[in-house]
This record gives sequence, C-alpha cells and structure tokens, in this order.
Amino acid sequence: MPRNALKPLAALAVLALPLTACSGTSAASDENVVTVYSADGLKGENGDGWYDQVFKDFEKETGIKVEYVEGGSGEMVQRTVREKRNPQADVLVTLPPFIQQADSKGLLQKYAPKGVDRVSGADKAANGTWTAVVNNYFGFVHNTKELKQAPATWEDLLDAKYENKLQYSTPGVAGDGTAVLIKAMHDFGGEQPAMEYLKKLQANNVGPSASTGKLAPKVDKGELLVANGDVQMNYAQSKSMPNLGIWFPAREGGRPTTFALPYAAGLVTDAPHTGNGKKLLDHLLGQKAQRQVSEIGGGFAARQDVKATDAAVALTKLMDGVEVFEPDWNDIEENLTSYIDAWKEATGS
Repeated sequence: MPRNALKPLAALAVLALPLTACSGTSAASDENVVTVYSADGLKGENGDGWYDQVFKDFEKETGIKVEYVEGGSGEMVQRTVREKRNPQADVLVTLPPFIQQADSKGLLQKYAPKGVDRVSGADKAANGTWTAVVNNYFGFVHNTKELKQAPATWEDLLDAKYENKLQYSTPGVAGDGTAVLIKAMHDFGGEQPAMEYLKKLQANNVGPSASTGKLAPKVDKGELLVANGDVQMNYAQSKSMPNLGIWFPAREGGRPTTFALPYAAGLVTDAPHTGNGKKLLDHLLGQKAQRQVSEIGGGFAARQDVKATDAAVALTKLMDGVEVFEPDWNDIEENLTSYIDAWKEATGS
C-alpha cells in the first residue's frame, strides 16, 4: 500500500474523511464507529492484510464499524494536528519518530491496552501514551531478476548502472523515507557525512516519492532496480511480487545494519469515541490478533509472549548477520526538522 496516498477502502466501511467534517455527518456523530488514522503497510493489496482481518474480527465481535484513513506517518500526524480543536480520529498509528512527535504535540492520551505489559519497554512510551502493535524493521528491496545478488553497500548504489533505476520515499513525509536518513546517519557516523553521501546518491535517484508502498511494484516490474521499504510491508508484498528481494545495505567495509521501525498506536486526545478506541487497542494487542501479525501481515508480534509462526521464523532468518541498532528517538524527534532541512539542501529537493 502507498505510504502516503489517502484512499477510501470500501471493503471495511473505510472512508477518507474530510479535513473538517460537519458535526451532523461526521463519524463523531455515530456512536457505533471507531476511526483509525494510520501509516500504510498493514492493509493488504487484495484485502488480505493484517488490518483487513483484525478489523473484520473486531467488527464481528463488537458491532463497532472501523472507519480507516491512511497516509504517510508525517501526513497522518499533521492531519491530526489540524483537527486538534475538533478531533475526528480515535486511534493514531504511525512509525517512529512520528509517534513521538504526536506525543510531544499533545495528540495522544494515556491508555494501557490489555496485554501492554507483554510489550517490551523499548516498544512503548514510558508515559503510557502509545505502544507498538506490530514490530517491524527498516530495509531495502531489489529486483531479483535483474540483480541476482543484492547490492552489498551504500557505495555500490553510486554506480552509474543505477541511474534513474533507484528511488527512495521522501524524508519527513514517509516514515520509511525518514528511516533512510536515520540509517545513513548511523552508518556514515553522523549528519554531515550522511548528507555528503546522499548528495552523491542524488545523481541516480529518480526523484521524490510521497509513497514508499508504490515503489515495490516498480521494483518488481524492473522499472526500478532498488528502492527503500520495510521488512513487514515488503515481505507481505513479495507474496504477489515474485521479483522482490529484501536486503540491508552496509557501509563499505562494515556489516549490514537495520533498526526497529514498529507500527505504534495511541489513543487520540479528546477522541470522539474514546471508549471504542480503547476497545480497538485492546483488540490489536490481543493474543489472536498478535498471532496473525506474522501469519497474515508478514511482521513481528509486539507481544513477547506470542510464539513465532513459520512466517516469523522465515523473517528472522532473513535478518541473520544484520546488526540491529537502536536510534536515539528523542534526539531524532527533537531535531527532525533540521535533519530534513539538511537533506533538502544536500539533495536540492
């Protein structure tokens, strides 16, 4: 799914809500709904994703209809900011550092969903405003038909054969695009060397993309050779995209690296249906829904007590030999604007 394109999804009574809804016709006037604003990646291309199943189960069990709006992580936070005086969403789901950004802007209220005690401390807010519901890791994809072996390093991507065959989503708009910056700053040892590298890479970059999810189909078809993504989304897409391979770049002479990029959910402050939002968060962290994370969604369960399925085992093998680092999310949230500005200046974007 595209990381940023707002789109109606009728199969689950999904609506793209207007930015300012009239009280007489908005979801807020219906007591039997819950509205979710979410980064994309968990809704299936063919109605077969994790959200599809868990929303269907939730509606059947509770009678509460899920109304769903998706876009880039940054886009969803900004939309919630614009609606702060008249909230339309009940639950917000984004990737880091945007969930921290939402919290710092006062968009989330404290709530401890059932099962949150089974979530690792690193995967939930210390102040109780959000928790991971699906664990995930940043990665890249390559076309396995044209590139039998994935590029090994960042430096490999500077080769002229990748000119107009490489693309990554826009930092500051897409969660996965922002992740490109985070990984580059880690791998190259700081902001300045990372920006120097990304300036060079721009010679091969097709250009800005507001959507990470749209890049994988282009890679599968051979329109692109390489693009950014994330393990959960790309693993799920690979079921219907046979030429999609997941890989993790290394700095020349170093090990491949990645970092956790979970889908984190929180209850919106002054949500129109706070009670329904709490019920949905409880459901998302329930044993059944968490087992379905890998079975259906191609991700990793947020709960530590949920045993790995075959899919989770396969995903773990995929990451053999890959170093997992932990970003300083507080620093990134605090300095995100300056990092994005530095990227824009370096790349001329």
